[in-house]
Amino acid sequence: MKASELRNREIADLNILLLDKLKEQFNLRMQRATGQLARPDQLRKVRRDIARIKTVINEKKAGKSS
Repeated sequence: MKASELRNREIADLNILLLDKLKEQFNLRMQRATGQLARPDQLRKVRRDIARIKTVINEKKAGKSS
């Protein structure tokens, strides 16, 4: 997921997407803890997606207040 794609979305959509990614991250962490995680690289991708979403949300909020 690219930041440019995220910038085209509304903050409400981004919050929903963020919640989904946080749930996905939790599920991947549980799979890793139980030894069932087939693709360890997924954790890194989800973590970076979460960071991108949070960054875009903060950019949009800063833009509104200016």
